[in-house]
Amino acid sequence: MAAPLVRVEVHLGSGLPSFSIVGLPAPVVRESKERVRAALAHCDYEFPAGRITVNLAPADLPKEGGRFDLPIALGILVASGQVQPPFDLSRSEFYGELGLTGDLKPVPGLLLAALHAAQSRHDLFVPMRNVEEACAGGASRVHGLHNLRGFRASDGEHEPSPDIGPKVQSTIATSDAQRPLDLADVRGQWQARRALVIAAAGNHSLLMIGPPGSGKTMLARRLPGLLPELSAAEALEVAAIAAVAQLESRLDEGWAQGMVHPGRPFRAPHHTASAHAIVGGGVTVRPGEVSLAHHGVLFLDELPEFDRRVLEALREPLESGVISVVRANQRAEFPAAFQLVAAMNPCPCGRAGMVAPRCRCEPKQVDRYRNRISGPLLDRIDLQIALPPVDADSLVEPACASALKDSLTTAQAASAVRRARACQLARQGTTNHRLGPEETLRFCKADAEGMTLLKRATGARGYSARSQHRVLRVARSIADLAGREQVTASDIAEALSMRWEA
Repeated sequence: MAAPLVRVEVHLGSGLPSFSIVGLPAPVVRESKERVRAALAHCDYEFPAGRITVNLAPADLPKEGGRFDLPIALGILVASGQVQPPFDLSRSEFYGELGLTGDLKPVPGLLLAALHAAQSRHDLFVPMRNVEEACAGGASRVHGLHNLRGFRASDGEHEPSPDIGPKVQSTIATSDAQRPLDLADVRGQWQARRALVIAAAGNHSLLMIGPPGSGKTMLARRLPGLLPELSAAEALEVAAIAAVAQLESRLDEGWAQGMVHPGRPFRAPHHTASAHAIVGGGVTVRPGEVSLAHHGVLFLDELPEFDRRVLEALREPLESGVISVVRANQRAEFPAAFQLVAAMNPCPCGRAGMVAPRCRCEPKQVDRYRNRISGPLLDRIDLQIALPPVDADSLVEPACASALKDSLTTAQAASAVRRARACQLARQGTTNHRLGPEETLRFCKADAEGMTLLKRATGARGYSARSQHRVLRVARSIADLAGREQVTASDIAEALSMRWEA
């Protein structure tokens, strides 16, 4: 996620004509000398005779990509006296890939560079099609260039447009297909919908266990609509991770169409995904699904079908919110503050506990299926609920007694979630899920009756200290939804009812 600054140094010397690029350049960087030579000729510049040495500092940092074409060409023009820039080179950064005619092509993954340039208060010179992406990073001034001729002092194209500063619309109109799914579409499953609202309020992880067709996927896909909108800082973090993951794409459709979106990420990888795809890695380390779901939702359907190593790799990021990927010659750390939502069947056939059709799985098969999910991983999931089959009456015409429960819409639930999260941020500065052990005992401790109930449940069910803390945090979220300052015994009881016992 870092974007170390690379300084391009150019030296013109006497001797036989040669063009050398040093500083650990990748093959695509070494090939830039041919693109630069042709671009200078087509833009009516003179290519200097003699020895040309280009140093990309720091020398021990590997360089890759075509973004070095523009600074290399500019360095040659300045060193040969053909261009006298009216701007401070030491306070400017240049990015762009050159075509043979001197036209500047967009470069991928420019957002990270723009974010670091904003911190250093540097001006950015980028291809015109990268201007919007660079502006989104908050750079003080962004100069868009069409081609290499823009550096001629007589052209005046180096002057920034007053309308191009760091001014990018924070929201984009969404089409009907992109609008959040409504919670009111879910019939029956009152406890599951209640658990979904609690999970959204406290940023809790959620596991749903139920037979096929009980609404697990339908519920999970409605969680992003309950979550508050991304803040400006969170949106930039999400976009920066996407930029790192998509470095090999060309982003020809532009920044706004390629990355910026108003909603939180929702990632739903298939259960055949590899460990590298989930946690990150590869020959060149790239972020995985846990990082692409940063500040969003990671939905794992058919949880026991995932590889055991993939599931165990989720332990650390669930606790810390970051993932470290270590390879023989690379080490990278990516943010991974995702909200886990998982779904599974109660047995291989999915009919355990049903009267008709009855489950025909052997007890050993059921135990083997459920044991694919380790106890330590289950211990880290805050909410674990069992979903019963949905009866036909709930689907066709909901009963009068449950009409109010079924009428809860996404807008109403999202409003309650926003109030609960605002309360949490004012009280402790973070969501309840992110509280540490000491903060949990400080902010989530229940009244005497509630703590007594938790002690009895711990003695009966053998809860670990981690499980007890998670019960307290869930109870705190329930109290926040109700607007109560004190966690009560009823909050503890409801939190305990959402801890699945196999």
